[in-house]
Formats: sequence, C-alpha cells, structure tokens
Amino acid sequence: MLPYAPTRPGVYVMRDNKGLCIYVGKARNLKNRLASYFRVANMAPKTRALMQRVERIDTTVTHTEEDALLLECTLIKKERPRYNVVLRDDK
Repeated sequence: MLPYAPTRPGVYVMRDNKGLCIYVGKARNLKNRLASYFRVANMAPKTRALMQRVERIDTTVTHTEEDALLLECTLIKKERPRYNVVLRDDK
C-alpha cells in the first residue's frame, strides 16, 4: 500500500476488518503521513491501538491542503469514526 501512496495532499480513511471507518485524517503528503503510522519506535498507545484494528486504508487526493481539511471535516461528521474525537461532536 505505501509504495503506491500519492505524495500529494489528501485524506485517508482507515477501516477495520468489517470495512467500518475507524479514523479519518488529512495530510499535505499522503505517502509520508501514512508511513509515519508504521514507525513503531515512538508510537503512542492510542495510535498503536488504532493500527492494530486497521485492515485497509483508502486515500483521496485533493488539489490543496485546504480541500483536504474540508473533506476531512465532512467525512468525520458523516462517518463518526471511533478514533476521531475532536471534530465528531456537532455542538
């Protein structure tokens, strides 16, 4: 998956073994950001728990970082992923 990840801005959706969206993130460089999830040396416990559940990562390339931010917000509100906590609340 990582060798083929784009080096462009975009959004990534992490899915569990049932295909459910468990995390949505954005990046200015998708390949670099996704690679960071596979460096286990200094991985936070929360990130380690997330990565143990990930079966698939979908990516969407955007034209700009701003487009990625807007898409990320939209997907978080729509999908309500378990590991996204900041933008999930509609208050």
